[in-house]
Amino acid sequence: MISDGMAGVLRSLRLGWAGDPAQACARALGAEGVALSLPVGAGRTAEPLWCHPELSTRFEELQFTLGEGPGPHAVRTGTPVVEPDLDRVRPERWPALLPAARDMGVHGVCCLPLGIGAIRVGVLTVLCDGDRRLSEQQYADAIALAAALTGAILNGYRRASRSGHDPGPGMFLEWPSGLRRAALHQATGMVSVQLGVSMEEALLRLRAHTYGSERSLGEVVQDVVARRLRFDDDVSGPYSRAGGKG
Repeated sequence: MISDGMAGVLRSLRLGWAGDPAQACARALGAEGVALSLPVGAGRTAEPLWCHPELSTRFEELQFTLGEGPGPHAVRTGTPVVEPDLDRVRPERWPALLPAARDMGVHGVCCLPLGIGAIRVGVLTVLCDGDRRLSEQQYADAIALAAALTGAILNGYRRASRSGHDPGPGMFLEWPSGLRRAALHQATGMVSVQLGVSMEEALLRLRAHTYGSERSLGEVVQDVVARRLRFDDDVSGPYSRAGGKG
C-alpha cells in the first residue's frame, strides 16, 4: 500500500501539476533526491527532464555524460537497479562513474525503468540516504510513482500522435525551458556536420569531450552552439576559437 504522501503526489499527477514535481516526489519518498530522465536518440541515452535537489541534477548529468551507471543500465535492460551502497559495487561495473559519484556525495541509488514490455519511455532515479537502505514503504511508493509516470508519458505520446503534433511527454512533464534539450540537439547536429558522422556518433563525441575536459555538458553545448568550440579537427581534437584546443 502506498503512503498518504505518495497518494497526494499521484492525485496531483492526475489533476495536473502546480509547482516543482521533483521536489514533491522527493519529499513524499523521503529520499535524498529524485530525478526523471527520458531517452533521446537511437542510443537510448536518458536525458534529465527534472531533478531535485542539485545533487540529483549533477548525478544525472554525470550518467548522461558517461553513458554508464544504474540509470542507463535500467533503460537498456528494462529492469530495476537497486544499489543502496555504491561502495559495495564492483569497480569494473561502472569504472568511470563510481569514483565520480562518491566524490559528489552520492551514496546509494535506486533506478526504476519506465515502460511496458519492450517499450522504454524513461527512468526514475531515487538517491538513497547514506545511512540506510530504502524501506519497503519507500520502494512501494517509488514503484507506484514509476507506474504513474509511465502512464502519463504514454498518454502524452498518444494524444500528440492523434493531434499530429510533435510528440512530447505531456502534462506536467513538458520540457522546462531551462533544460538544454533543444541546444543539445542543435550542438549534436553541428558536430555531426563538422565531422561528417552520424548524430549518434556526434553525441558520443560531445560526451567524450565533456568528460575529458572536466566541464559540464551544458557548458560544452553552449560553446558549440555559440561557435566558440568546433570539432572539425578530428586528429588533434576539438579546438576553441579563443585559442588552443577546446
